[in-house]
Amino acid sequence: MSKVLAIDPAKCTSCRVCELVCSEKHVGAYRPSRAHIRVAVYAEDAIYLPMVCMQCDDAPCIPVCPSGALVRDAPTNAVVVVEERCVGCRMCALACPFGAISYWDGKARKCDLCDGDPECVHFCAPLALRFEAEERSTTPTREAFANRLRDTLREVATP
Repeated sequence: MSKVLAIDPAKCTSCRVCELVCSEKHVGAYRPSRAHIRVAVYAEDAIYLPMVCMQCDDAPCIPVCPSGALVRDAPTNAVVVVEERCVGCRMCALACPFGAISYWDGKARKCDLCDGDPECVHFCAPLALRFEAEERSTTPTREAFANRLRDTLREVATP
């Protein structure tokens, strides 16, 4: 059974350590702007939301890539960028409903689950990030999260 990166925004403290360790892992330097995970900060509401590729089952980024640079890695089930094939058109970034694909140095960049052992999870002290077995019964969890997010957005939008 494949594993997924699970996010609990209620536990996120916006320490942004996940961004630091991700950038160090992927570019060899502490450069959060080069991380494959981003923490969206809504300071006025004290809401912190780690944003990362959700590794969609029917990933909309894959079919729009004209060079076939986005492929599914069989062992991890992650959608990964084959850097040599990427032509930098950014179509994948436009297609991603979560805004989880970045672009720099002429190439698309996104979470690759660190080859099945996400570095960000190891350093998330408040346990807002977990890498766990995907269960068939995730629908109730997803619905609960969606309802909480909807309620939060309604509160923010209410004058």
